Amino acid sequence: MPRTSEPGRSVSSRLLEVLFAFQPDQSTLSLAELVRKTGLPHATVRRLAMELTDVGALNRQHDGRFTIGLRLWQLGTLAPLTESLRSKAQPFMEDLYTALHQHVQLAVLEGTEAVIIERLSAPQAQHLVSHVGGRLPLHCSGVGKVLLAHGGADQIDKVLSGKLHRYTPQTTTDPTVLRSELAECRRTGYATVRSELTDGADSIATRIVDVEGRVVAAMSVVVRSGSVQHQAVLPSLIAGGLGVSRMLGWRPGIKIRDT
Repeated sequence: MPRTSEPGRSVSSRLLEVLFAFQPDQSTLSLAELVRKTGLPHATVRRLAMELTDVGALNRQHDGRFTIGLRLWQLGTLAPLTESLRSKAQPFMEDLYTALHQHVQLAVLEGTEAVIIERLSAPQAQHLVSHVGGRLPLHCSGVGKVLLAHGGADQIDKVLSGKLHRYTPQTTTDPTVLRSELAECRRTGYATVRSELTDGADSIATRIVDVEGRVVAAMSVVVRSGSVQHQAVLPSLIAGGLGVSRMLGWRPGIKIRDT
């Protein structure tokens, strides 16, 4: 593989640095911003950005700023796990959205974070800072707690032994308390969060299980604190999660196991 002038860095690694500079909350970047975020030389970033634009991986706007290109988006839709999940979960998410008129979201585990792969939102629903493609912490989000609870002992130890950021005064950061909550989530199949990540926003989340009994995703409803009784949301949410799980091949006789 061709190497750049910087020891240990390949051309492909630098191309990925440029692409990974784009984030859900920074989807349009100037050349100067790309240079700052990647730490690469200006000439290198310009050359790579133009090459990526030529093949459709990036799109250059009239003002010279860059966005992710259509061809790269098309490539992303081919990811088998997320696309299969999204298509199978969509009808159940739409039912929840129609019944509750609140945020309904679907997330998967990536590393030590949850990634939102789909969301339906009503205009009057509680404002949230995250969006599709965004990441959520595992220790204080509804979907995060469900995914962490079923991620295995090593994953739980890794997350709980690290820095647990306190996003609001209600954020639980005590590892002992979190272990108890995660154990309860494994027992019941759902988790609730009350203003732990965002002030004024509660989340109720449930697991989604595949044919092998692995928890591959979590689905949640996010509501304004005090606007809805959590127990009123749970039956519909759990039924929706079971419905998606059945679409993935799970049946009641299949034992739930860690990821």
